[in-house]
Amino acid sequence: MYERRRPRPRFFLLLLGIAIVLGIVVWNRSPDEIISPIPEDPHVATPIFSKIFTRKKNPDTLKQKIQEAVANQWNNYSVYVVDYNAPFTVGINETVIYDAASVNKIPILAALYVKAQNGEVDFDKTITPQPDDIQDYGTGSIRYDPPGTAYSIKTLARLMMQKSDNTAAYVLANHVVGLNKIQTLANGWGLTQTDMIKNTTTNRDMEILMKKIYDGKIVGTALTAEMLAFLKDSDFENRLPALLPQDSTVYHKIGTIDGGVHDVGIVERGKTRYYIGVFTDGVADVEAAEKLIAKVSRMVFDYLD
Repeated sequence: MYERRRPRPRFFLLLLGIAIVLGIVVWNRSPDEIISPIPEDPHVATPIFSKIFTRKKNPDTLKQKIQEAVANQWNNYSVYVVDYNAPFTVGINETVIYDAASVNKIPILAALYVKAQNGEVDFDKTITPQPDDIQDYGTGSIRYDPPGTAYSIKTLARLMMQKSDNTAAYVLANHVVGLNKIQTLANGWGLTQTDMIKNTTTNRDMEILMKKIYDGKIVGTALTAEMLAFLKDSDFENRLPALLPQDSTVYHKIGTIDGGVHDVGIVERGKTRYYIGVFTDGVADVEAAEKLIAKVSRMVFDYLD
């Protein structure tokens, strides 16, 4: 019979040596290096883990960026940003009262839809604006239509928001809803600095109202969808939405008056949702102000998205 040979220890010593060498190599690698069998490609999107462990956003950082962008171009302005996915707020003069211009067409719209929900307004009813109703200034198309033209209340609401029609707003506010009714509702919504008679408001008040509309806390689902559609389909897209990605949705309302260029709204893209409002006063160059609003809007988007 043959005797079984005992295994030699050299094989195990070799394996042990290899393990020790590999351990030393791994231990000495930079902690920032990642061992991967796939070569790095600079065009490949950032891995998901980098999204999970991103740095916490600082409102003061964004505020400083906005202030640096504005610099001395505006002497009197307000920018207000509220992130709806995180406790993140940036406020610059958000409680300062401004001439609202057409921004106060938002509470007119909201009050109109409250009355419609309560059965006090029939959207199909037609109204013929009288000569004293025609607001022969600023934005809108009704003042150019032939005298005696009739419009449904729904059409007046659409023109008020889409074309910022001043005659439509006047008719709805004074003949359909009533300024006192709008003011009472505004007070109930918590708009403590909005005056419909003086046509003044603040950035903070508009955020409160826009959020209530967006969340469906003013009227029911179907009527909320109509209001948001009017806010989305604006003819004036050269301010807040101008530089945003094409797949962004912006529910907003502009306002323009001598020295004042405004835009307030809610931006959504994917899971990103936030309010941004810009009010100005003492502006000499409207076009330059519009471009700066667009720049600030994109800056906020890039920081929050």
